[in-house]
Amino acid sequence: MKYLMLINAGLDAEGEAAGGCTPEDWQLFYKEIQEAGVYCSGSPLADLTTATTVRVDDRGERIVTDGPFAETREVLGGYFVVDVPDLDVALGWAARCPGSRDGGSIVVRPLADVEG
Repeated sequence: MKYLMLINAGLDAEGEAAGGCTPEDWQLFYKEIQEAGVYCSGSPLADLTTATTVRVDDRGERIVTDGPFAETREVLGGYFVVDVPDLDVALGWAARCPGSRDGGSIVVRPLADVEG
C-alpha cells in the first residue's frame, strides 16, 4: 500500500526552521528508503515565501494570495511516497525521517485507490 509522508518542519519564534537536521541526514534517509525498495517519489518544497494560495468564492471567482500565512509553528517542507505492507511499517519509516525530529512532524496518510 502507498502512503504519503508529509514533512512538517518545526519553526522557532522568528519563523525560521528549527532543529539540527543536516543535508547529510536527509541524504542518508533518502538512500535508506531507496535501498529498502519502498521509495516511490518525493521532493523538498521551495521556501514558504514562494507559496501561492488559491481559493474560489461562492460566486465561483478565483482569489489568489501570497503564502499561506497561518499562525502555526510548522510549515510543510516536502513529502515522500512509500510503498509498504501496512501502516505500522509506514509509521516506522516516518519515525526514521529526519523531519520527525527537532520540533518537526510527519503526517502519514494512505493514498486513495482511485481507478478510472
